[in-house]
Amino acid sequence: MRVVLTGGGTGGHIYPAVAVARQLESEDKTAEFLYIGGKKGLESKLVPQENIPFESIEISGFRRKLSFDNVKTILRFLEGVKTSKKLLREFKPDVVVGTGGYVCGPVVYAAAKLGIPCIIHEQNAIPGLTNKFLSRYVDTVAVSFEGSEEAFSSAKHTIYTGNPRATTVQHASRERGFASLGVPMGSKVVLVVGGSRGAKAINDAMVQMADQLKNLNQVHVVYVTGDGYYDSTHAAIKERLGHIPSHLHILPYVHNMPEVLAATSLIINRAGASFLAEITSLGIPAILIPSPNVTNNHQEANARTLEKAGAARMLLEKDLNGKTLFQEIEAVMKDENLQRSMMDASKRLGKPEAAAVLVAEMRRVSTKK
Repeated sequence: MRVVLTGGGTGGHIYPAVAVARQLESEDKTAEFLYIGGKKGLESKLVPQENIPFESIEISGFRRKLSFDNVKTILRFLEGVKTSKKLLREFKPDVVVGTGGYVCGPVVYAAAKLGIPCIIHEQNAIPGLTNKFLSRYVDTVAVSFEGSEEAFSSAKHTIYTGNPRATTVQHASRERGFASLGVPMGSKVVLVVGGSRGAKAINDAMVQMADQLKNLNQVHVVYVTGDGYYDSTHAAIKERLGHIPSHLHILPYVHNMPEVLAATSLIINRAGASFLAEITSLGIPAILIPSPNVTNNHQEANARTLEKAGAARMLLEKDLNGKTLFQEIEAVMKDENLQRSMMDASKRLGKPEAAAVLVAEMRRVSTKK
């Protein structure tokens, strides 16, 4: 099978596409891929590192208020469609899969106009503008959250697949996770992370609660600050405590996140859809702090889905400080019954077979050519 993947801007759009590629490779050694992304997007760095052939187009997103920049965006979209048609004609894919972000707009639209079978995958509980626009042109809309199919009333076909990223973490080594952290096997690990780049509000709360962590008996706390916040956060905690205690591990970035997640007892994080797919695949209890700076406030909607199911507790950023965050952590870590119930609820939401379900749908629509 020949597949064009597209999507970008954030890891939440890129990593699910990579997960689809890896799943198809495991089923079909002859599969070939082309990833079409933005010239300046994160995908231009991440995708080549995954050894997936990459081509780029010039594209930007719409501003949500009246602006002359939107005229430029329309012109870039039309040029992107033209470039995408050229790339698609040359590659001759059996199916095109878009995983969100404005870059997939011209690519999927061009494929639909060329009569190439298309699928878009929506990660969030509230759909993005690009996927809403594309839903009327594609063969299938796949969703990560059960029930969000209703948001695509104009789609020809919808399917609940879950997020393919859930499959990526399913077989991660717990032992390697503990070893990479330098933590004894079987220890209780609380992982605090603000996303790939970190989050100032979470780091500030981390500093404020540092002196309370000794009250968590035999619990290792791992702070992942983000590269840009590491030096200042490490220095602030050291100044506050006078030293960095052995139960506290401060890291700028984690390169083996699936393995670290496999060793985690409780996760404190934003509420990006790909990350939620990972933690529910593994059944990790969570305290979610949705970012207020995202389109349609979709992270809060994502978080409320887990909260309603009993898999997570939610703390809004406006209520976040060292005291409130520590209270939430302590409430979970000192109640084993609560931990078990959150773990069970999380696993019920998990869809570790998501990538295989999406690949099966790719095979189905590709036969319609």
